[in-house]
Amino acid sequence: MGNHIFYTAGNTAALTCAIQRLKATGCRFSSVPCAEVTDLILPVPSLNPDGTVKGGEVLQDILNALPSGITVYGGNLPQLAGYRVRDLLKDPAYVAENAYITAHCAVRLAMEKLPIALRGCKILVIGWGRIGKCLAALLKGLEAQVTVAARKEADRAMLSALGYGAVPIEGLTGDSYRVIFNTVPVMVLPDTPEGCLKIDLASTAGMGGNHILHARGLPGKDAPETSGELIARTILRLLYKEAAL
Repeated sequence: MGNHIFYTAGNTAALTCAIQRLKATGCRFSSVPCAEVTDLILPVPSLNPDGTVKGGEVLQDILNALPSGITVYGGNLPQLAGYRVRDLLKDPAYVAENAYITAHCAVRLAMEKLPIALRGCKILVIGWGRIGKCLAALLKGLEAQVTVAARKEADRAMLSALGYGAVPIEGLTGDSYRVIFNTVPVMVLPDTPEGCLKIDLASTAGMGGNHILHARGLPGKDAPETSGELIARTILRLLYKEAAL
């Protein structure tokens, strides 16, 4: 990595951990924007709703202070003409491992909020995507009674074969469950039942009602060291891959 000089913008706990990990491998960093910078590392995800970098300034102002054509690492990045963009949230290996970290954090959150053990607890997981798969597996390993709501009949058949309960998302009520996790980023359960723990992990709310815990971005908040390690490993992998071409 001798030809690369990194600059970072933004301020999150996960980004700080990622920088420490990269420095430990010998990566060089500039503390100020300068002509020698070859790579810019942003938080993952990178931007606030108003377009500013998380914990930082306007992205275009940062880029204007750096050489054109540099490589920009981040997550959910916009189109950046004239720059090489490496969006980690479009990297299959990154998003798969990040889903597993998210599931771990979600289970830990549920255990902190519940007055009971998860063994035998009736739990509904809405969605059979990356996070839903990881979450269901972890909960089953803790001997919870796990039901998964999935859209596709083929997915529900596979869920039944794997030993899960399986129900359609359409017409879902959520009754009789002690915990409901949502992973679907559209409204699928407008009226949630009272008396259960409701944790919404989706980027856009998928559950309506009272007392819902909106738990977006759990890895960076609850496991910043693990999240930062993943960011660093992904950047190093991409660098080694490009160097080998």
